[in-house]
Amino acid sequence: MTSMRSHTQKIRNQIAAGNMGRLADEALKAAVANHGFWGDDWGEIFDALRSLPMEERRRLAHALIERFHSLGTEPETRQKVLTLLGIIARDLPDDFFLPTERLAELEALGARHSFWHATRLDLLAEAELATGRQLAPSVVAVFRRTALVAYRSEHLVELVRKLTTPVLNVGEAWADHAMEQLTGSDDDPWHALLVHALTATASKPSAKWDKQAQALIDTIGADRVGQTVLSWLALVGRPRTIPLEPQTYEPDINNAYDPYNANALRGLAWLLSLLPPHPDTARALGALVETSLKKVAGIGPRNPKVANAGVIALSRVDSEAALAELARLATRVTYKNTAKLLDGALEARATALGLSREEIEELAVPAYGLTEVGHARHRLGDVTALIEVHGSKSVLSWRNAAGKEVRSVPAAVKRDHADELKELKAAAKDIDKMLSAQAERLDRQFLARRTWAYDAWRERYIDHPLIGTLARRLLWTVDGRPVGFADGELRTLTDDPVTTGSEVELWHPVGREPAEVVAWRDWLERHEITQPFKQAHREVYLLTDAERATGTYSNRFAAHVLRQHQFNSLAAIRGWRNKLRLCVDDSAPPAGRELPQWGLRAEYWIEGDGEEYGEDTTESGSYLRLRTDQVRFYPIDAPENSAHCYGGEYSMWLRDGQDPVEPLPLTEIPPLALSEVLRDVDLFVGVASVGNDPTWQDGGPGGRFQEYWSGYSFGELNQSAETRRALLDRLIPRLAIADRCTLEGRFLHVKGERHTYKIHLGSGNILMTPNDQYLCIVPKSAATSPQTGYLPYEGDRTLAVILSKAMMLAKDTEITDPTILSQL
Repeated sequence: MTSMRSHTQKIRNQIAAGNMGRLADEALKAAVANHGFWGDDWGEIFDALRSLPMEERRRLAHALIERFHSLGTEPETRQKVLTLLGIIARDLPDDFFLPTERLAELEALGARHSFWHATRLDLLAEAELATGRQLAPSVVAVFRRTALVAYRSEHLVELVRKLTTPVLNVGEAWADHAMEQLTGSDDDPWHALLVHALTATASKPSAKWDKQAQALIDTIGADRVGQTVLSWLALVGRPRTIPLEPQTYEPDINNAYDPYNANALRGLAWLLSLLPPHPDTARALGALVETSLKKVAGIGPRNPKVANAGVIALSRVDSEAALAELARLATRVTYKNTAKLLDGALEARATALGLSREEIEELAVPAYGLTEVGHARHRLGDVTALIEVHGSKSVLSWRNAAGKEVRSVPAAVKRDHADELKELKAAAKDIDKMLSAQAERLDRQFLARRTWAYDAWRERYIDHPLIGTLARRLLWTVDGRPVGFADGELRTLTDDPVTTGSEVELWHPVGREPAEVVAWRDWLERHEITQPFKQAHREVYLLTDAERATGTYSNRFAAHVLRQHQFNSLAAIRGWRNKLRLCVDDSAPPAGRELPQWGLRAEYWIEGDGEEYGEDTTESGSYLRLRTDQVRFYPIDAPENSAHCYGGEYSMWLRDGQDPVEPLPLTEIPPLALSEVLRDVDLFVGVASVGNDPTWQDGGPGGRFQEYWSGYSFGELNQSAETRRALLDRLIPRLAIADRCTLEGRFLHVKGERHTYKIHLGSGNILMTPNDQYLCIVPKSAATSPQTGYLPYEGDRTLAVILSKAMMLAKDTEITDPTILSQL
């Protein structure tokens, strides 16, 4: 193999000989040998070629052009010729440099996200700019994106400094819309605003940055800036207007943010925080945070820096709406750095007001215009708008002047009250998002050991216009007496009203007599109360004999195969800390949850599954599946355990003379803490197990999960499935298909006309007569319960899937789906 030093010497020899034809050949050989990467080794050659007299460069250009035309359809080598021509371009007429071919090469580049900077495509761009022509906007975008990630490529950065038009990269809906605002004038304040937004590359705005931004706002007008920028942000995350062509092993670039434009988004978020507070601003910033954290294949969150800018902007806005968004996001965001920013923002606000973090989260929940619990009435001329909360959703309805309900928005409202209508619709959406966030927050309060003073609790929970719709469907204890809310009052099991008290806690079934738990279930049913999550029907996990025997760990949820990314998302939502396992030589701690109120840390030991890169991993190298092992508890300050990502023994990482700490005996773990941790782990397995996938009858890749899939899909019921069975036992008699359904062991049996079907109560998978033949029915991604009447709690998707399948199979002669019919 000829070294680069040897190529350099041969090129110098031909320069000395004045043989431009041989020089062209040697330069091309060097480029081919170096695979077209014009790195540091080429610096000496570049200088030598550029220092040639004009006449020799002219002759060299002719020789290169001859070779270009003789190459036929060899695109890579032809590109190398164009690059060499770009090197010697100075002072020579454009005719020498294949301008049509160069332009075609650059235009093809416009369909790319970026390129490897060492290919020196900037030389083609420089040659084009030297003619006085501008690069196409899509090509400018490619060079800008590449310059952001290029390593030590001063030449590329220098080129991009010259590319000032257009101000943003084309191809994103919001950026295209923003540039439509520009007049093209040199003194256009909107142009200046976008240019300033692009300078938002720090972690937070400086006083100098704010001062310049405020001057631009004052020039245009705060109201106009607010309305316009909000209209831009509303388009963030929309499909690209100019789709890009992914290269081999490239991530999902078409669903990612343009990194150049992302800096402008950060600046626009900061800029909004300088405007007078408005609910629309808080909504837009909250949406920007969530949109920026949506996962993209091969990348992860779209752009955490933009999400962080949205959080910083919200923290700078002194308004109820902004605080509400921070509190809502704190319950939803799982990306570590952004979650940390949210925590800091809420802690800072709490400190400023002299409150605890928990109190600030409670006080941050706005009423969204609700004037009583779950209800609001707004007069718009002769029409009345009603917002009512039903379960976890808000409903906006209309009454005409006569008080009669009308199905659609009256024309008079659209015409005369457009702004009020917009705000009502926005409030309804806000209510839905906040209800979901607050239900999750309340569901995590069992481990928080939270207590409230009665009067404050009444104000913040039971009588709060929004939170009251959740709190009134839960059970509480007032001075130790269990109570629920029914018929306008707090009431005991015997429906005696409770009107006063001192201390309030959330009721939990751990430690309660079974008879009391059943009685409260009956009470909820009698009053037709649907709880926002399982409470009276909450699974209780007590120590088993096997766990007493193992002493310090539980194998109850060991030996499962889980989808890693689904598990990771669920763990984050439930407050667990986890690290994705990569198929690399690296170690990681177990999935863990800290329980500061109990002084404990729970661990769930996991490892990556598989060995084949690409088959068992994503393109970025993270395992598709995990295998599970023990659940353990340690003191919260114990050193961390870790193990290799693809398996092996966990061991404690000791430093600074630390002594190892033994796991705590399970008998010493408070029953409520044990039960809630094991419930979380049961949830992870119940949702993320590959055994739930009806398409895995063949056992997945290579069939190696066949035994696990069969055992899980139709095996013994876990605790949540047992709860589901108990509910179905009460529910089935009320169904329209009750005469076709029976519960037997682990299955709901459904008698159809073609077959009798057995639906497993854990996985929802189906066997049918004869011979327990497997029936594959893939549920819709957002399964909802068919009309079954009263249900005592929300959120059990598997129950919805089972009921939906039962309703369909009871009428199997009416099935029209060809994929199902082919199996019957």
